[in-house]
Amino acid sequence: MNPQLANPIHNFTTLHPSTPLGARTARLLAREQLLAWDFPLDPAEHIVGELAANAATHGRVPGRSFRLTLYVVGPTLRIEVTDTLGEQLPRLTHPRLDHVSGRGLFLVEALADTWGVSSGPCPKKTVWAEVRAQSSR
Repeated sequence: MNPQLANPIHNFTTLHPSTPLGARTARLLAREQLLAWDFPLDPAEHIVGELAANAATHGRVPGRSFRLTLYVVGPTLRIEVTDTLGEQLPRLTHPRLDHVSGRGLFLVEALADTWGVSSGPCPKKTVWAEVRAQSSR
């Protein structure tokens, strides 16, 4: 008989078309999965929404999908969104006040405990963020 893990390990992966509907579906599926795992929705759901929207908007390659992966190890959730526009790495820039977009990574930085970008294998890049269930953010 195998002993139960005190902190279960969960993972979930889905592919989505690089469209606004694909980004919305990714956020909704992530929400349902987090509820099933009894993991707090806030701020994870917002981070998934921002990263999925960025992949569908800025990482879009016609005919290719983006991948959403969620891992829970102990109290930490890792969110990964992988697209196939690897030569264009996202970076934090200061958006102009008169622009209506360009603030997604600022929100991710504010909400996540940590985040970053991993490239490869070509032509892929992954933008990831981690949040702890007991986070003080």
